Amino acid sequence: MELPVIDLESYLNLSLEMEGGGGGCEGEGLDRTLQEMCSMVSRTLRETGALLVKDPRCSAEDNDRFLDMMERYFARSDEFKRLQTRPNLHYQVGVTPKCVEIPRSLVDEEMQEKVRKMPEEFRPLLPSGPDPKWRFMWRIGPRPSNTRFQELNSEPIVPEGFPEWKETMDSWGLKLISAVEVVAEMAAIGFGLEKYAFTTLMKEGPHLLAPTGSDLQGHGQKNTVFAGYHYDLNFLTIHGRSRFPGLNIWLRNGEKMEVNVPIGCLLVQAGKELEWLTGGECLAGMHDVAVTDSTLRSIEAARIEGRSLWRVSSTLFAHIASDAVLHPLGCFAGSPLAPKYPPICAGEFVEQELSVINLKGKPA
Repeated sequence: MELPVIDLESYLNLSLEMEGGGGGCEGEGLDRTLQEMCSMVSRTLRETGALLVKDPRCSAEDNDRFLDMMERYFARSDEFKRLQTRPNLHYQVGVTPKCVEIPRSLVDEEMQEKVRKMPEEFRPLLPSGPDPKWRFMWRIGPRPSNTRFQELNSEPIVPEGFPEWKETMDSWGLKLISAVEVVAEMAAIGFGLEKYAFTTLMKEGPHLLAPTGSDLQGHGQKNTVFAGYHYDLNFLTIHGRSRFPGLNIWLRNGEKMEVNVPIGCLLVQAGKELEWLTGGECLAGMHDVAVTDSTLRSIEAARIEGRSLWRVSSTLFAHIASDAVLHPLGCFAGSPLAPKYPPICAGEFVEQELSVINLKGKPA
């Protein structure tokens, strides 16, 4: 199975036309083609937990510029990178060193039992310890002036020796957030909700551009797990194309699929906050990152060409605002599964999830 590629340009153009004319862009105002596109977005998120999009505002050149800088950063010494750690802030800003993030599948017995029942060909590699990857957290967009969750909305950390850092991070991060907002609008329309049902809740959320760095020079052996089997706790996750494959996702039917992101495209994945807002109609997508045969081929090609052997993902976590309340929206409030998703403040939910994966205040 291949994930569909949704070109956002038609929807963007229509939105501009409608705004210019003073009209809205609700589901009933869309032509049949765009209505079908919105339905495809919601249906694909429901069935697979992921989809590919193409946004004319996010170019392959933008992605490459970001990857070039992050490869140089992750190649710096461990001692240098540790200067940017903030464990007292849940590592929600600055760098998270390798072997700190605990994949959910390492501590969640229910998830482990589910994995054991999977057919062998679809079963993920269960990690034996923390993820051996680095991650940098960079806030994107405005934060609330008053919030109960200040540690989730802290000021960013800028590494010394990277004068282009802030502009590069902000530029790419804001473009990714813009793409997520369009997907969120289209998904809302496809689910039969009001167009801004999700994006209103995203306003001033603790969105994080969170690129990971995996050292393929030191950990490039087949079946090395860089990010153990897990779901994302946020609303929607979006990635630019990595220079090395290795991302696997699990479809709703349990099938495992290695994702190939075409040049110029972005990958969007459903997170736990979206699952909450849809009352379980759209489940958080399970995924991992490991060294596969295709990763090994890319490593060999990079060696020959003299390129960096750091696998960088340009991951952005789009969140619901910390002080907003998560609960099934609209028609999902009457779902038989809705009682499994009782109202909870988004910031409280995030803190609970972080405590489970051992990021809350853990020393580096």
